[in-house]
Amino acid sequence: MLKFFQFEAHKTNLRTELIAGLTTFTAMAYILVVNPMLLGNAGMDPQAVMIATAIAAAIGCFLMAFLANYPIALAPGMGTNAYFAFIIVLGMGIPWQGALSLTFWNGIIFLLLSASGIRKQIIDAVPKGLQVGIQAGIGFFIALLGLKAAGLVQASPATIITHGDFSNPVVLLGLGGLFAICILTVWRIPGAIIISMLALAISGLFILTPESTAQTPTMITTIPENFFALPSGLGETFLQLDWLYPFKNFASLQVLFVLLILDLFDSVGTIIGLSRRAKLLDENEQLPRANRALSADAMASICGALLGTSTTTSYVESAAGIEAGGRTGFTSVVVGLCFLIAIFCYPMIAAIPAIATAPALIFVGLLMGEGLRHVPYEEYTERVTAILTAITIPLFFSVTHGIAIGFLLYIFLRVTSGKARQLHWMTYAIGAMFVLFYIVE
Repeated sequence: MLKFFQFEAHKTNLRTELIAGLTTFTAMAYILVVNPMLLGNAGMDPQAVMIATAIAAAIGCFLMAFLANYPIALAPGMGTNAYFAFIIVLGMGIPWQGALSLTFWNGIIFLLLSASGIRKQIIDAVPKGLQVGIQAGIGFFIALLGLKAAGLVQASPATIITHGDFSNPVVLLGLGGLFAICILTVWRIPGAIIISMLALAISGLFILTPESTAQTPTMITTIPENFFALPSGLGETFLQLDWLYPFKNFASLQVLFVLLILDLFDSVGTIIGLSRRAKLLDENEQLPRANRALSADAMASICGALLGTSTTTSYVESAAGIEAGGRTGFTSVVVGLCFLIAIFCYPMIAAIPAIATAPALIFVGLLMGEGLRHVPYEEYTERVTAILTAITIPLFFSVTHGIAIGFLLYIFLRVTSGKARQLHWMTYAIGAMFVLFYIVE
């Protein structure tokens, strides 16, 4: 084992890698609570989704460990799970079985692109500003969902939206959870999100729901009958995807394309960023075994779709384990084993109330929005398209239309300012694809 993971070459040891793995798992364990809650909105069985989430994460971690030997953990990604539930299924009316099929074929295409040079051409075709704007827009979309779930924002006929009722203890609990995550993060405490969730769940044992009455008092959190249980229910989602859905519904191809774009940016950006942090890049700032790492990412998405969850991808929370000294794939092995063990904790996970997950959505959205600092603001076309994309994704409640309007505006500004030849041919191809989607929609 020590020889396979090359502990000596990476100047690490078993104890350090174990601690790093536990640290990473603590930082990303919140996905076991949040993912079933989000995909449950799409009509999927929460228990089945939780098991699928844990197994998909474990498989992804093991693939990354044994194919690429990197301390990068994987799990169903935040952003794509919200896109899956609220836009693909609820917004577009695509059955969740069809959405799983789109996730599956996205993984297949991503795997093929990872073994070719086309992946790099697609990334090069999307301007830096748009890449950042897409990430930030999805972050704001997730934050909006969290703010709504916490009751911090609500619909208003006069002002479209307005603040929630701050006399409601549930709203105050959600706001307190957000503050708790932020301060724990400032203090650099690993697992800030899961710690906040647990704190809110415990607090909920002593707070009545707004619907509670004197005759039937109901607490926000209910104590489960059992704390541990044998896993069951995966059959509700396992291999339930509608295999040929993309080939039967041409309009769904735009969803497949958006999933691919999101997966490419998320995976490449996260893997390169984490590798730089772990000092794994070579002297040319290139990542050795990059194709293996991206292939592991793609195969994890394929497995996740078969199990019954949204796109599985590399997690930026792996930085917590890297900071703790993780340098090899053994860190990822530890994370994967922790996810498998967590399956037996479903009763406790299911007892965590929805209000406890809302601050996590807001916080993750804020983190994704921070990427706007990387927009090349000195260049007008870059900054205006980045900001427009970031704003329209949550306001349109559509990732697809937000990306499309940003892309088409970018091409229009470049062409009308006499810089048409500076654009990559793939940029025009992507723009034409969006126009085609609108024509046939």
